Amino acid sequence: MTANDAWLDAIAWGPDGLIPAIAQEHGTGSVLMLAWMNREALRLTRETGHAVYWSRSRARLWHKGEESGHQQVVHSIRLDCDADVVLLEVEQKGGIACHTGRHDCFYRALDTTGDWVEIAPVLKDPNAIYSGSGSK
Repeated sequence: MTANDAWLDAIAWGPDGLIPAIAQEHGTGSVLMLAWMNREALRLTRETGHAVYWSRSRARLWHKGEESGHQQVVHSIRLDCDADVVLLEVEQKGGIACHTGRHDCFYRALDTTGDWVEIAPVLKDPNAIYSGSGSK
C-alpha cells in the first residue's frame, strides 16, 4: 500500500475483506445493482474511473462490462455513515446493468398476492451479450 492508498483505511471492510457497493445511475438516481468490492477493486475504480468489482462466484476482480461492453463510468464514490457501504454514481454504458439483459437488477416486485412479478423488460438477450457463457 502506498501513502496515496491510505483513504482505503477509513472503510470498515467485512471479515472477508469485502464491502457492498451500490451502483446508482447518474442523473436519475435509480439503483442499478449491488456488487462487492475489495480494496483492489475500489482502488482500481478510483484510478481508472470505471467500476471494478470483486466477483464472489469467480473469486477474481471483475471489470464491469469486460464481457458485455456495458461499462460503468464512475462520476462519484461515496461512503455511508458507518463506512461499510460504498455508493458509486455511474453512467451506465449501453443502458444495461444486469446480466439478464435488463436496465437494472431490480426487475422483480412483490405483488399483493405474495408473488414475485417481473416489472421490467429484457432489453437484450443475455445469450447475445455473453455469447452463451451465462457470466455476470
